[in-house]
Amino acid sequence: MSTTEQSTTAVAAPRPGTLRASGRLTAWRTVDLLTVTFLGAAFGIAYWAWGLLYVAPSEALTAIFPPLAAIVAAPWFVAGVVGGLVVRRPGAAFLCEVVAALVSMIPGTKWGFSTLLAGIFQGIGAELAFLLLGYGAFGLGAAILAGALSAPIEAIYEWFTYWADWTMGWKVAYLAILTVAGGIIAGGLGWVVTKALAAAGALGAFPAGQEVREKSAV
Repeated sequence: MSTTEQSTTAVAAPRPGTLRASGRLTAWRTVDLLTVTFLGAAFGIAYWAWGLLYVAPSEALTAIFPPLAAIVAAPWFVAGVVGGLVVRRPGAAFLCEVVAALVSMIPGTKWGFSTLLAGIFQGIGAELAFLLLGYGAFGLGAAILAGALSAPIEAIYEWFTYWADWTMGWKVAYLAILTVAGGIIAGGLGWVVTKALAAAGALGAFPAGQEVREKSAV
């Protein structure tokens, strides 16, 4: 085995029950790029729709305790989680989240260009989660971590853009709630969506689909 192969195996050794991307992790295939783009576009449409629907629950939570509004922001983290779980290559989580943000801007949002900035910040966090796991774990725990880490940079950005008049206590509470909600809502939903796509046979070219086939063969 060459030095390069040893290095790749050490960094990306999969956890029991999971499969990593085939070949070199950085060797993106055409199907990888197309799938991330498609997933990002689909989530972008969903993000735009959620931007129309979230107002009522957001106002209700804000009336109870303003930082609770973080709960309804968590669904905007799902694309990064799913992109990372499906493609399992460096950059997949980040790219999927950014594409989703871009597509959600096309019909028009009240946040304008900050929508793209949010996608970048959230995508960086999701990508960091898979990086910390060496791109070798893709179960529910990895999904929760990716959803949770999508929150911190975004929360701090919002401190200065949307919540500048809040006390530091409220800002910290918002960050904590957004992180927990990101892990539970975005992480959990992202994991469910990935499993559902794999079970439906839509991920046959990816490790998630192979995992389903192997379980069925047992």
